[in-house]
Amino acid sequence: MDKNQEELKKFLQEQVEWCKQQDRTLEKIENKLFEMKKLSEYSRDYKLSPSEIKNLNDQLNKMRLEIYTLEQQLQSEVN
Repeated sequence: MDKNQEELKKFLQEQVEWCKQQDRTLEKIENKLFEMKKLSEYSRDYKLSPSEIKNLNDQLNKMRLEIYTLEQQLQSEVN
């Protein structure tokens, strides 16, 4: 293999690894969104006390911030 082929191979391997990292991050986001959906459906289907509503809102806000952080990771990996 000549130098250009080796460089291309290395570049492509890096791209594959970058894609795998992106995929893992997107999977984490998807899981968080699924959890949020389940909590939202639960709150829709059951009569909740004010403290339960506050607890669910706190959980949703925490997950929202986690998703935001993951999205920032995606953006920083692109740059």
